[in-house]
Parts: sequence; C-alpha cells; structure tokens
Amino acid sequence: MNRLDIMTDLLVKRKLFKLVCGAGNEDAEEVRRLVFVYALAGAKCFDVSANVEVVRHAVKGIDEAIKYARKLNRKIIIRPFINVSIGMRGDPHVRKAVITDRCSQCRACIGECPTDAITEDLNIIEEKCIGCGNCEAVCSSGAIVFFHKDKNLKKLLQECKQCGAEQFELHAAVPDSRSVFEEWAMINEVITDNYVSMCLDRLHLGDSQLKRRIQKARDVSGKRFIVQADGVPMSGGKDDYNTTLQAIAIADIVMKSKIDVKVLLSGGTNSLTTKLADMCGVSYNGVSIGTFARNLVKDIIRQDDFMNNGEKIIRAVGIADKLITANIGEQIW
Repeated sequence: MNRLDIMTDLLVKRKLFKLVCGAGNEDAEEVRRLVFVYALAGAKCFDVSANVEVVRHAVKGIDEAIKYARKLNRKIIIRPFINVSIGMRGDPHVRKAVITDRCSQCRACIGECPTDAITEDLNIIEEKCIGCGNCEAVCSSGAIVFFHKDKNLKKLLQECKQCGAEQFELHAAVPDSRSVFEEWAMINEVITDNYVSMCLDRLHLGDSQLKRRIQKARDVSGKRFIVQADGVPMSGGKDDYNTTLQAIAIADIVMKSKIDVKVLLSGGTNSLTTKLADMCGVSYNGVSIGTFARNLVKDIIRQDDFMNNGEKIIRAVGIADKLITANIGEQIW
C-alpha cells in the first residue's frame, strides 16, 4: 500500500490517533520529545507548526522512536505521518501573545499558561506560546494583546514537505470564506497524494454555513478530505464528559450533513472522547488530542535527562499508551 492507502486504512478502521503538538508551538525540542513518546505509544500522526525546524525535529523524534521501540519489545511497522497546521489570520491557533506596558504585575497569567510560555519576569517565550488566550482571560488590566506571524505560506509549505511533512491542515475558524478557499486551493496544489484537512468550529459559523464550507472543500479535495471537528479549540484540560461534549456535537453535525468526508474528533478531547461519541451514536474516523495529551507527559519530558533515562521514557510511554488505548483500543503497529 502507498501512504495514502495506509492512512485511509487507519481512518476506515477508526485507528487513527493524532497527537497535536500545537499549531503555534515552535519549541522544536519539546516537539521532538512529544513525538518520540507518542510514536512509541502508538500514535500514527503528529500535528505540528508550519515551521521547518519543527518538522525536522518531528522527523527526528519518529526516527528515534523506531530505533528505541526494540528496547520496549515493540516494532513500529507503520511510520507515523507528519501533518503541518496552517492558521488563517484571526484563528487563535497561530497567534502569539505580547504583554504590554499596561501590565499591573499581578502575575495571574503565569499560572494559567498551559505551555509555561510566560517567564517569572513577565516576558513571553514566543516559540512556546500557542495563542490559547488563557492569559488574556485572567488579565485584569487588559495588558495582553496578540499578533499574527505573516509568512510566505506556499514557499514555507513546500519546504516543510521537502523536510518530511506529508499532510496539511488548514485552521479555518474564520468568517472570511474567500480567503479560506484561496489558501485551500494552494494547499491542494502542494499536497496532491495524501490527505488534507480543515479544522472547523462553530465560533463564527452556523450549522448551515459549516455544511456549505465542508461541501465546498470536499469539491476541491475529493476523497482526500478530512474534517477536524473542533469542539472548543485548545480546551482539553480536564478529563470529563463536559469538556469533550462539543467535539462530539460538531462531529454529529458533520455526520448528519451526509457529505462523504472523514472526521477527526478534536477540541477538548481527552480519554473519554470516543467513549462519549460511541454512547451518542456519533460516527468518527479517529481522534486528535492536543492540550490534554501534552499535559499528561510534560513534566516528565521536560527533564534534562529524559532522552537518556530509560525509566522515565517507560513511564511517559505508559501514560501515553493508556490515553491512546482508551480512545482507539488496541493499536496497529
């Protein structure tokens, strides 16, 4: 089977677990370690920032996992896919926060940052910021603003593809359909032999608008199209049904549209996501987990000696393995 057929088989069998490293996460070393752990645990796709160095580190993490698997009596037969996330201007996944001089030094933002991107002296580490908005929500002085990093997108995506990216995903949670489909057309020009996906939520789109956007995207991409049904973007901090409810709800809308697309559950996803989908009779082809999955292992993988400490590696892989198994059952290696 070619790589497109392999991905199709995973989707049809509902065996696709995608780890979202963070569309705005440009901490290449952290991405390498996340990929290493979750590849050993059975993840088959990794969603990373549109950043050449990050893609290279994701490739390195996969290579290291394939070599290390023998130590854990595992064999990674299916090489995991690398998916690059592209964000439209206005989409929170690709913005970066800045603390302005209106800051009152209350420091409430530090504890709310899920990626530890805010330093003790109240500066933001840009490569760690994922634009989630948690800091802005707790800022009583209105000191936090955001900016969007402009890029020569087509050139950048071609470079990412040359470095090992096989799939692209457009975060299209913006009301401007014209600009969405300009970028969608370009993405489909660069990736012609594998899946492309569109991440959609209901912040700006009603149900009818959502369905029209999905149909139009499907008309461009054909059967290579995946809808990432994004319940509440970057909200997967808790492991309960309420947190993942919106991911199931938007997948249900996609399913009932009867448009022939593959669907990944996303946005607030956790260990209960596919269980809730099954309980509700909602169809899906896989699950995409970011914040919740990263938080489970972050304290372990950020230790300086992690990559050289077998005991810590086993512990992190065991944690990741439980999350993957809870969602897709026994893994296809």
